[in-house]
Amino acid sequence: MLITLCYIYLWLRFQRHYTAVIRTAEALRIPHNDRTLCLCVCMYVCMYVCDLQACVDLSKWTLLGSSLICGRRLESIAFIIEATSRQKVPASPYRTNEKVLNWSDYCLPLAHSPGQPYRAVAEASLENFSRLGVAFMEDRLHMGNGLIPEKIVSVLLRETALRELFEQQQDGRRIEAERHSEPTEPRDSPQPPRKSSLHLEQQHMDGHHLHLSSCHECLELENSTILSVKCASAENIPDLPDDEEESGRRNASGKPPNLLVFTGGCEEQFQKIRSLLEECVDTERYAIYHLRPQQALSEPWLENTLLLVLATDETLTPQLQLRFLSYLSHGGKLLGLSSSLCPAGLTLQPRDAQNDRICSLTFSRSDSTELQLSVLSSGSVYERDGAGGGEVELWGQISARDEPEMAIVRVTHGEDSGEAILCQVRLETAPDAHDAQGSAGFSELKMSNGRRYEVLTEILTSLGLSCELSQVPPHSPIYLLSTDTEQTGSFLRWLQEQAGGSGGVLRSAAGVLKVVWAGDEPPDLCEGEQVLHTEPPQSFSEHFSLQMYRQHLQTQRLGRTVLYADVTSSTMSMLDGLMSQSPQETGLIAIAARQTQGKGRGGNAWLSPLGCAMFTLHLQLSVDSRLGQRIPFLQHLAALAVVESVRTLPGYEDVDLRLKWPNDIYYSNLMKLGGVLVNSTVTGRTFSLLIGCGFNVSNSNPTVCINDLVLQQNREHGLGLDVLASDQLIARSVTLLERFVSDFQLRGPQALLQLYYSRWVHSGTRVRLWSEDGPEAQVLGLDENGFLQVRTGDQVVSVQPDGNSFDMLRNLVVTKTR
Repeated sequence: MLITLCYIYLWLRFQRHYTAVIRTAEALRIPHNDRTLCLCVCMYVCMYVCDLQACVDLSKWTLLGSSLICGRRLESIAFIIEATSRQKVPASPYRTNEKVLNWSDYCLPLAHSPGQPYRAVAEASLENFSRLGVAFMEDRLHMGNGLIPEKIVSVLLRETALRELFEQQQDGRRIEAERHSEPTEPRDSPQPPRKSSLHLEQQHMDGHHLHLSSCHECLELENSTILSVKCASAENIPDLPDDEEESGRRNASGKPPNLLVFTGGCEEQFQKIRSLLEECVDTERYAIYHLRPQQALSEPWLENTLLLVLATDETLTPQLQLRFLSYLSHGGKLLGLSSSLCPAGLTLQPRDAQNDRICSLTFSRSDSTELQLSVLSSGSVYERDGAGGGEVELWGQISARDEPEMAIVRVTHGEDSGEAILCQVRLETAPDAHDAQGSAGFSELKMSNGRRYEVLTEILTSLGLSCELSQVPPHSPIYLLSTDTEQTGSFLRWLQEQAGGSGGVLRSAAGVLKVVWAGDEPPDLCEGEQVLHTEPPQSFSEHFSLQMYRQHLQTQRLGRTVLYADVTSSTMSMLDGLMSQSPQETGLIAIAARQTQGKGRGGNAWLSPLGCAMFTLHLQLSVDSRLGQRIPFLQHLAALAVVESVRTLPGYEDVDLRLKWPNDIYYSNLMKLGGVLVNSTVTGRTFSLLIGCGFNVSNSNPTVCINDLVLQQNREHGLGLDVLASDQLIARSVTLLERFVSDFQLRGPQALLQLYYSRWVHSGTRVRLWSEDGPEAQVLGLDENGFLQVRTGDQVVSVQPDGNSFDMLRNLVVTKTR
């Protein structure tokens, strides 16, 4: 600030211009005897001005938005800026290389008077007013539309002036409307318009006869101040707010990584859009902020924004439209989600009958392929404007009428490569956000939900954002949790035997595990190593409740000893190797809140974010037992246990969870939301089995989860069912699996086949085997070994699960490709 003030002083002292010095000591609130005060007050506003009326008549001015009269902010300065459209004069030889400032970025325009000269009254904070003054003096203040700023002067704005102007213009509009609505009825002459005034306090003097020249304090300070500036070090100058703090936080365009979301001031809508963006972009690289209407008009955000998201379907005021278009014209990137912003080259046409109705969208990818999906219409479409404007590219069209109409467009705006992608389909809206769609509409939108995220990701990527994770979250500690003291004690004794002779270190193909016994200090870990705490802290995770798990676990053995981690590669790898050799009586289960390398059947990756229930259970079976003779049935029993963990809860019987052969958990016959994987090894006459399971409980996007189905039941039937928790359903699934295994061991497959068939999606289905030209077959059920049994012609064929799967979209039993 001191350097800036000195620069202003020197510029004024040695340049011959007419200036006005506005004394604002009271506003600055600095003690009068402060030696710096005289310099600050005398130089704070030193602008080009010439003769202005002492009182300006506002009655013929145009108010810029009625919302702007609701009250002035404290510590702000009102001023008038005057400009002409004359040809630009040569730049001053004293002009710096600083960036050009757009005047409306640093102030709040209140009213203007078109014509020559153009005048506008505006309001700015003390800091922004000084920025405008410096930019004006250095000939780098930009106004747009060919206007060249000529004069700036601070004014005393009477608080009622704008309100009187607003009321006057409202009266005029009302009279005009009445005149048009009843043209034949005589009316009284309107009252003369009220006049509003701006009182100006100013002084006129020659540029080199300034107050600064005659002020003894300023003359005395001149030498010492300049000397202080010469000796000033960078260490004594505070960082500016726009300074780069971390080089990695800047992007290729050089702008700070700020994503601004404008929702018209609606906080609830902002939270929804922020959650959506956090699901699509790398949150390690960007910061998401709420841009409120007042901030959009007054604060200098344009230079510090990587992407502006407009997510309100309310009509934007002309001031906001101009503000956002100015951002575009200076190279800004903009995403419009059902927004009324319409740059040159486009017009927005209403389609009220389509508002919030499901329509079919055809989206063109960057590789020229097309993506078909069902989305909600915003009730508007775009049309090209014959008058011309920016370059318009069609990216997506909807087929809600006889002819396709433009719903997603890309518009380039301005010479600085400003770019906007504008959408009139509700890509921001989740499938369950509208009750009116009903069950069929919910299913249709859910089926397209993954593709909705594909479209969003492609759009955000084209706007320069990274939609890939910058890093995988590190593994968290593993904690030993107990629901049964005796069983956990048995596991600890076994663990002591395994790790006692190696300094508490367990090594297996899955990696290195360091055991921390009660009272020991945690060891240093190298890459690939994890730590197991045998005595967890009182609060070890916000994602898992041991109390909830205990409450719903009703087993004799299974799941009684828990290994829990917030983040791990996979629960299967936690038990693979040494842990799978633990004694059967320990009832060992591994649970994680998040997996970074989840595993599925055939080596498939299983995406497992927060909200997904994930566990691996250790089970031992005799090879000679009924289930030991029919191991393929185990995956069917585990999948059935998950479905029944929900559908046996009172009130949840109609939640449409189903089974798809061989090991998938489905919403109806539409979408997968979970699966089961069984790995087995044989030691002597005993199977050692790891049963891995993962299913979506509360992670609604990008596919579907159990709580989506619960909430849909509530909407359709007026119910009040509570959403379910992962720890609750894991405990219930393990409880039911133990019961199903016991029933199968006693009575064989017939004990559970009737229940299994009531939940699966294949009854009576006709399929083709292995290819679209393969033999047609009818699904009969499961054979005595748990394989799929089909009839083709006069033949009954059994299809083994390993290497084969259902293609639900084409009713094929196909060979899995790996």
